[in-house]
Amino acid sequence: MKRILLFTVFMAAFIFCAAPLAAQDLPRLKVSPDGHHLQTADGKPFFYLADTAWELIHRLDREEADTYLKLRQAQGFNVIQTVVLSEFDGLNTPNAYGDRPFKENNPTLLATEEGENNDYWDHVEYIISQANRMGLYVALLPTWGHYWNDENSFFDKQSAAAYGSYVAKRYGKYNIIWILGGDRNPKDYSKQAIIRSMAEAIRKTDNRNLITYHPAGWQSSATWFHKDNWLDFNSRQSGHQKEYNSHIKTYENYLLSPAKPVADIEPLYEVTLKEYDAEAGGYSTADNARRSIYWAAFYGACGVAYGHNHIWQMYDPKNGFAPKYSPTATWRQTVEAGAGTDIPLLKNLLYSRPFFSRRPAPELLVEEDTLVPGKGIRHIAALMDDEGSYAMVYNPGGRSFSIKGSLLKAQKLKAWWLDPKTGKVQKIGKINNNKKSIRFTPPTPDIVKDWVLIVDDATKKYPAPNKKTRNLK
Repeated sequence: MKRILLFTVFMAAFIFCAAPLAAQDLPRLKVSPDGHHLQTADGKPFFYLADTAWELIHRLDREEADTYLKLRQAQGFNVIQTVVLSEFDGLNTPNAYGDRPFKENNPTLLATEEGENNDYWDHVEYIISQANRMGLYVALLPTWGHYWNDENSFFDKQSAAAYGSYVAKRYGKYNIIWILGGDRNPKDYSKQAIIRSMAEAIRKTDNRNLITYHPAGWQSSATWFHKDNWLDFNSRQSGHQKEYNSHIKTYENYLLSPAKPVADIEPLYEVTLKEYDAEAGGYSTADNARRSIYWAAFYGACGVAYGHNHIWQMYDPKNGFAPKYSPTATWRQTVEAGAGTDIPLLKNLLYSRPFFSRRPAPELLVEEDTLVPGKGIRHIAALMDDEGSYAMVYNPGGRSFSIKGSLLKAQKLKAWWLDPKTGKVQKIGKINNNKKSIRFTPPTPDIVKDWVLIVDDATKKYPAPNKKTRNLK
């Protein structure tokens, strides 16, 4: 109790010690009425498209952070994932200004100073406010997982609640998506209790921003917290494995009751040692990363996160931080290259058709085509809307496939091929729907070239599938 009271004194004294920068007037986010999507408070579609920048707060100065945020905003991302207490010795290794978060490594003693931009917590606020001013939501992880889930961990149930209350009161006024967990699966019920304590403290203080949970590889928040009232949507980590076969789990989460949106907030990172093992198959490529993300979206994810080995750790030899998992270039050299430049096309694609009626549709694929969910690294995934007015098929391997025309209502169909790497479209033209099997062959047979097929009810006159629009709900 004494520790909590002491923390309260510090919190009251310093919570608004730094004047916040004005944030862009971003709309509040909420869960859609059907429980499967995210939307703005005024009912507009919102597809969570994040870049993973876990070390943004810990390693970059303000000028570097501004550069990074401007680039990602211009490229079309709408969320930045980052963490307050870094995975890599976030308690003892200072940030770019020499500041640490706590005094005496005590979770109840925040290292704060009067005035603006004078301490660790001011720097956190600067980055959040700058991101919001640029139109970016911040998916904020209060602490990496080992600070609460390991033996003799930094947080216990009481200090986790106090810390949750502090960060919510200080940063909850911004446009944030709270992410708890931090790449950890709770070891036991006592560890679950720590997360629940922090979550409930955040929710008690901040009832406007969404909350989710970041598990370890191949897992989902639904395993432990699906029915908790504070959990607004589930998050998965589909993992960095070699065979990319866990995406069917996103569909399983989609089907859970009660319905909650599910996001894949950590799929395979680009230029990462697969399974973090040099013997497991070398580095992942941009194509690997893009496929992982499209599979998640086509299995019903309300959002996805892109990750790059150079960027999530903000690697740069000059900042003095030790590299992880053998990076080959700096974050500056990488941020304008790779799949990060084309992944935002996915958001445009989903916005180009009725959004809230979209659902995963593995049943659209004809069974004789064996590359269906969960069956191999070149499996094909499909989605459609409830009205049968359009369908989309993601084909990562250049092979022909067939769809069931009976699931599409219109007699006259209009079809397109979209190159998800460039955004270029090729018109297939109008097709008579025979209500049976309709065969499609991608423009190129290359087994490493992915394509998206879009099939529309011709009478709907939907726009080209690469057109930027948010008008179709």
